[in-house]
Amino acid sequence: MVSHAVVNVLDAVPDPGAAPPVRWGILGAGNIAGSFADEVRTFTQGHVAAVGSRDEHRARDFAQRHAPSATVHGSYEALVADPDVDVVYVATPHSHHRDHGLLAIAAGKPVLMEKAFTRNEAEGREVLDAARAAGVFVMEAMLTRHLPHVAAIRALIAQGEIGEVRSVTANYGSNAAYDPAGRLFAPELAGGALLDIGIYPLAFATDLLGMPDDVTAVGLAAPTGVDAQSTVVLRYGDRATATLASSVLAQSATSLVIAGSGGRIEVVDRFMVPTAFSVVWADGARRDYDGYAPGAKQYEAAEVARCLAAGLTESPRMTWQDTLDLLQVMDRARAQLGVVYPGE
Repeated sequence: MVSHAVVNVLDAVPDPGAAPPVRWGILGAGNIAGSFADEVRTFTQGHVAAVGSRDEHRARDFAQRHAPSATVHGSYEALVADPDVDVVYVATPHSHHRDHGLLAIAAGKPVLMEKAFTRNEAEGREVLDAARAAGVFVMEAMLTRHLPHVAAIRALIAQGEIGEVRSVTANYGSNAAYDPAGRLFAPELAGGALLDIGIYPLAFATDLLGMPDDVTAVGLAAPTGVDAQSTVVLRYGDRATATLASSVLAQSATSLVIAGSGGRIEVVDRFMVPTAFSVVWADGARRDYDGYAPGAKQYEAAEVARCLAAGLTESPRMTWQDTLDLLQVMDRARAQLGVVYPGE
């Protein structure tokens, strides 16, 4: 058994509370944006300076609940033009990410874009090309890339704790009420399990193993034609495989197992938030790690603040190429699942 260890998981990443202060503009006033604003206010030195929605009453209600001192804007154009906003967090449906990202970039504002970054790789390239031309920071809000337990797991693998990684298995499923007009099921909103929650297992696998040689996908369609459940298998030559399942039809454990030639790492549940995990070696020995922490979005917010202070245009933990790679894998999976969004 290898003796190296990360003793305190929460020390594996910088303290979000120590990141430089930034002034956030929230584009979109939904539930995900609300949780982001709450964590910025609670755990970081940043604050929400403004919120924008096409419905000013919705924006005002959001501000009252999540950012009482924020300026309220009744349009996205007014939000991105606000001189008191340092960076824009885009939290609208996937279908609108391209347009809203380009809007913020055209105003010269850095962008944190909720996952999935855009509907497809072509749209993602368009946004990133615009960011490159404007010289502004853009990052996909892939929160798992910045969490303490993920950093600790990567360190343990690098130290050889489980030998050569041969297999990644991850599941994320929830039983969502069917609503053909809702964001999970509406094709016009780029709905489906893959882009909404299946991206988390995919992002974890590509973080550990890189881009696959082959992508195979099977699944079940919702009545609207989007994917309601899928299993995506990635093959990495003769080196490793990843089996990644997502569903909005079944409440599965959000579990993760990374199996290597000398042992495995297990996350029993909720691998996409700060959590505990275990290392189990081939001889049966086991070591448990406590990585529980309140909140998850605080870590990506802090990453943005650090990158902006350093004058970067992309995060070294979630690069532009990482985003394009994920979009390419999802495009390949969706093609096999038969999911096409209006206008693609």
